[in-house]
Amino acid sequence: QVQLVESGGGSVQSGGSLRLSCAASGYIYSIYSMGWFRQAPGQEREGVAAIDNDGNTNYADSVRGRFTISQDSAKNTLYLQMNSLKPEDTAMYYCAAATTAYYSGGYLKIADYGMHYWGKGTLVTISS
Repeated sequence: QVQLVESGGGSVQSGGSLRLSCAASGYIYSIYSMGWFRQAPGQEREGVAAIDNDGNTNYADSVRGRFTISQDSAKNTLYLQMNSLKPEDTAMYYCAAATTAYYSGGYLKIADYGMHYWGKGTLVTISS
């Protein structure tokens, strides 16, 4: 089993920045890819960014160029640096991990159906 705990959420004004962290523990050696997902009130969950053990990354079009996903293997921590935040980025952000990864056209997919482990989320609120 793998446990994931997110932190770093909060309330900031439009244009601001936040860095989310996700601490992984347990049988972390089984993890091959990780991702960030978000769900706004009344909306479906959407993929934000993903990364695999080879360092390949992918981003949703809505965040590309503003968000950066990274991982620190030594600290067993996944990060999401979020810059130029917009009110539409307001959501609960979830960290997820998988023992595999999915690719399409050579690109890493941000696929929630492939994720085996989920954190409980951290709330991000952006005011205009």
